[in-house]
Order: sequence, then structure tokens, then C-alpha cells
Amino acid sequence: MVASNASLLNSCDMDTNIQSQIKDFQNLPDRFKDFLYYLRCKNHSLVLDQPDKCKDKPFLLLAIKSLTPHFDRRQAIRECWGKEIKIHNMTVVRVFLLGETPQEDNHPDLSGLIKYESEKYNDILLWNYKDTFFNLTLKEVLFLKWVSHSCTDVQFIFKGDDDVFVNTHQILDYLKTLSVEKAKDLFVGDVIKDAGPHRDKKLKYYIPESLYEGSYPPYAGGGGFLYSGNIALRLYNVTNRVLLYPIDDVYTGMCLEKLGLAPEKHKGFKTFDIEEKQKNNICSYSNLILVHPRKPEEMIKIWSRLQDSSLNC
Repeated sequence: MVASNASLLNSCDMDTNIQSQIKDFQNLPDRFKDFLYYLRCKNHSLVLDQPDKCKDKPFLLLAIKSLTPHFDRRQAIRECWGKEIKIHNMTVVRVFLLGETPQEDNHPDLSGLIKYESEKYNDILLWNYKDTFFNLTLKEVLFLKWVSHSCTDVQFIFKGDDDVFVNTHQILDYLKTLSVEKAKDLFVGDVIKDAGPHRDKKLKYYIPESLYEGSYPPYAGGGGFLYSGNIALRLYNVTNRVLLYPIDDVYTGMCLEKLGLAPEKHKGFKTFDIEEKQKNNICSYSNLILVHPRKPEEMIKIWSRLQDSSLNC
């Protein structure tokens, strides 16, 4: 579904007052300045929506962060671990989460292709904000908002990147073992504790001291994590009380902390890959939930080998 042109207008204005609120603002790299100018801006419209995606109250929603040009990754996921299926009354549905890649930033205009892709597969959520690394946190908040409006009855959500391999059947098997109480507060992944901001300006994850001091709360690595629909609704409610932060998985940890919760480590999440000697052993993947990173052709190869009925692990 395509939104009307009127709804595409962005009501967020640059907040120049932030210059006086942040120490050494003028010395910050431009990407931080841009992030801070629009820190309070969460009012972005959906350009492409899937309002009926959750009409049948799915058991598991696969929500995959992607970028407009990454069609090969999305298509590989559709053909393997991201298939929309129903097994023993457990319905699995899929959405890809996208922002815009504007032509003024020298991106080719792929809007027509994305619209066609959305109409063909009914799995694209596209918002009218600039899809950058720092705006991954905004993508997180907008997705939670979408869940709170369009997918309130989903039982569980897997949220991850488009370069991971996921053993969806292993997720379903794990979820079936949970008690009602455990399921309600579920948030599992590859948990990182006692970490803090990187201060090396050459690093992708560099954070100036003027933006954050001290250690981060426990958080699950952004390659992928699994949580309950109940937690998703509570996370969205708390985003109004937690300022956006440039690193999305850390921001989610901040929101969990505000709720008095902490993510739980699950050994099935390998966001920093597995040992080299295990990579070519298909049985290494049979008990895992997630491995990062994997190329599209690797995803399909691993998935097809795991589906082999003669496989004996």
C-alpha cells in the first residue's frame, strides 16, 4: 500500500538549540551533528505498508533490517529461512524494514523497483527517512510503533540483519519449550555485558565522550535477537522516555533497562561467526539459531542442506 503524497511531508525541523546543550558540538564529526539536530524527530510516515500482514495473529514475525539495494539478500531470505509458513498452528510471517536512499546522496533511484517488489511479495515496510547507520535506531523505534499499531497480537518477533543465517525451525522448537511466564518476558540473543563506547575516531562505532560516559547496559548484538510481542509493546511505550542513541542494539538495551529487564544470553546466537573448522560441517548449524555473517548464496546452501531428510546429526 502506497501512502498519499501529503503524508510524506516530514514535520521534523532541525533543532539548532542542541548546539548549546552538547559540549564541543562544533568539533563533532558531521554525522553526529546531523544525528543530534534531529534527535527528537520520530515522526516519519510509511511510504510502503503491509497493514494486513498480521491479520491472522502470527506466532512468529521475522523482521529483517535491509537497505533498498540489497535485493539479493532479501530474495535469498525469502527462498530459505524467511519463508512464510504454517507448521502445527504456528504461522511465520516476514517483513523487511527499509528507509529511503535519496538521489541527492548519489544513490540510484530504485523507488519503482521497491514498489514492484512490495506489490509482488507483500513484505516491504518503507519509511520516509534517510537510511543511514545512525538512523538504525530510528528504524527500531518506527518498527516498534508499527507493531503497536498493526501487529499487536504477534506472539514472538525475531529481528535481525539481512546478512545472517537463521535456523527458523530451531527458533520454533525453542519457543515451544517455553512456559507462559518465560514467554511473556522473553528477550534472548548474543548478550554483551560491561561494554562501553569506542573512543577511537577511526572506528565505525566511535562515540565522543560528550555523547555518552560510563558503561552500556547489557544488550543483545544487533545481528539478531528474539523477543516476545508483549516485550515489543512495552519497548515501544518506553521509547518516549529514552532519547535516541546512534547505536541501535545499545539503544534497545537502554530501553530494556528502563523497563527493569535485561536480555538473556542464548548459546544458539553466534553474531561473531563460528570456528573455521565448523563452517563446512552442516551439523554445526543444526542446533544454532543464528550465524553472522553469511552471503545470500551461503544462506541458501546451508538451508537446503539442513532440509535434507537423509541428514543425520
